Amino acid sequence: MAELAAPTDMFAALADESRWQILVRLGHSPASASALADELPISRQAIAKHIRVLQEVGLVSAEKVGREVRYAAVGARLNTLARQLETIAGGWDRRLERIKSLAEEPRDRS
Repeated sequence: MAELAAPTDMFAALADESRWQILVRLGHSPASASALADELPISRQAIAKHIRVLQEVGLVSAEKVGREVRYAAVGARLNTLARQLETIAGGWDRRLERIKSLAEEPRDRS
């Protein structure tokens, strides 16, 4: 099994609007590169390059079906990334709640 990509590598892959569009589309159902090129405003050659980047970070998998290769979003990797973001967000939520409670505490003006 390949080594898991770092979250920063996954975010770098997702920072490109075309790759984001491809991943969103693949999240609905698997598709070939040709089908993606028909549906998205991206050339077939560019689709292939973007898919390669998404595969390298583990966000897209490939399966040969007859003569065509179908690509799919890898839900487990996306879930792992989402959990990591939730952990970070939870830490910020706790900090902000603490700041809010400190700001709202009555002050002794003596």
